Amino acid sequence: MVPSTTPKPAPPPPVAAASAPQPRHMFVFGAGFVGRYVSERLLAQGWQVSGTCTSAAKKRELEALGMCASVFDATESNLADLQSLQCATHLLVSIPPILGIGDPLLNLNEDLKRTLSHGNVQWLCYLSSTSVYGDCGGALVDEDHVVNPKSESAKLRHTAEKGWLNLIDDPDLSASILRLGGIYGPGRSALDTLVKSNSLSQRQKLRESKQYTARIHVADIYQAILASMSIRCARKIFNVVDDDPAPRAEVFAFARSLIERRYPDLITEPIDVNSTGFDSQVRIIPAKKRVSNARLKQELGVELLHPTYRSGLQSILDSWQAESKLPDRNR
Repeated sequence: MVPSTTPKPAPPPPVAAASAPQPRHMFVFGAGFVGRYVSERLLAQGWQVSGTCTSAAKKRELEALGMCASVFDATESNLADLQSLQCATHLLVSIPPILGIGDPLLNLNEDLKRTLSHGNVQWLCYLSSTSVYGDCGGALVDEDHVVNPKSESAKLRHTAEKGWLNLIDDPDLSASILRLGGIYGPGRSALDTLVKSNSLSQRQKLRESKQYTARIHVADIYQAILASMSIRCARKIFNVVDDDPAPRAEVFAFARSLIERRYPDLITEPIDVNSTGFDSQVRIIPAKKRVSNARLKQELGVELLHPTYRSGLQSILDSWQAESKLPDRNR
């Protein structure tokens, strides 16, 4: 009798190796004050970060942080020169429009479309300005308010917003516009201006006519950027401002009081922040409005680190003491 043989079970089909998650790679067009702040923190979280700057000196500074940096002039350079752009999963645009030119990147329309369609970009964010609302007579405005830019720079900002949104036709690409208030933070604040005894520019003096000025600490801009990455956000606009649109003179008075209380000998020259003298050829529209940040809080879930300029300035002053380093008066 032939012993029965039990057929061996067929081996299981080979399991496809799980594809490794695509590394997060942020590309920053314009790694200036905000772009650099964001880049430093993403690098610390393990991101790959690339970006552009305007000089060889700045390139060296960014490379020292761990970035892959390129000197880039959007009016002359070619996007094909930015090899790391093809690897980017996230794109932050922080290059302002140029008077007489507009948004220099949007002038590279076909190259931009090709980059977005053939690259790896999943998220795009354009940093704009609340100046696009114009003068609203002190009214509280949200993102659905009709924009009415008056200055040439504000008009170019609004045109750039529309250009970036119209450029995006991929439903899988998450895109947002962040309308920023006046940006401040470590190294760029009323405290720094007072300590460095810098004379106010004509533009700064003319801002004194504004009853309300929207502001935002750079740390909260970073919060808004992170939050916008976490949701599907196709063609959405967010105001990124704090809760207290205070006059400039009030902010400088508070900054002076902070310095004089802790460093009474630090301010050597008085600065008249209430000065209204100006060059008659320079004209700034006193856009009066209060800007709502309700959508930022409700839809992105952002809880402001610095809801008022008082908190923001205090944190900057505290950082001076923590780092045992005061601003360089010669810079």
